[in-house]
Amino acid sequence: MVNKRIVVILGSPRKNGNSTALAQSFIEGAEKKGAEIETFFLQGMNIKPCSGCDKCITNSGSGCVIKDDMQKIYPSLISADVIVIASGIYWFTFTAQTKIFIDRCYALTKVEGWSYTHAFKGKKIVIILTYGDTDPYTSGAVNALHTYENCFNYVGAKIVGKVYGSALGAGKIKENKQLMKKAYNLGKEVSSTPKKQKG
Repeated sequence: MVNKRIVVILGSPRKNGNSTALAQSFIEGAEKKGAEIETFFLQGMNIKPCSGCDKCITNSGSGCVIKDDMQKIYPSLISADVIVIASGIYWFTFTAQTKIFIDRCYALTKVEGWSYTHAFKGKKIVIILTYGDTDPYTSGAVNALHTYENCFNYVGAKIVGKVYGSALGAGKIKENKQLMKKAYNLGKEVSSTPKKQKG
């Protein structure tokens, strides 16, 4: 049995924030099933915004020309079976750190004539979101969810799980035992190898 390779992107500017706590619960569940986990805390990395130069497209397959810490993340994203993106909601959508990360993944597009493929094609995606308002609509989490859905549908990746909930104050999400358990169980679920059908 080959263990699943999971890359976890932490998009909160706080190491002990709510989305990070939910992501940690997911990681614990995934590790229970033997998954290999690699985590990137975006706030602690030097990642510049996309410059829109399009050299990754005009010189297809060359990757991004910006030499910063995204170069450390790209190989892990390419080899991952599952990509987890955890972010709080800041001003009605995901954080600036998360947005920069997503924009820079544009460089993983490969163009051949009039068609294209992306390194995320066929990969499984897990979305983790936390917010301070009462529900996904008033908080703006719905905006982030729609963006993720459009983005990953476009590149041919599949969102296989979403965990999101409300908490006021850093780390308060841990008091929501049901939600923490849901994240843990999702980690176990996406890390499990499907049973072979008898035939």
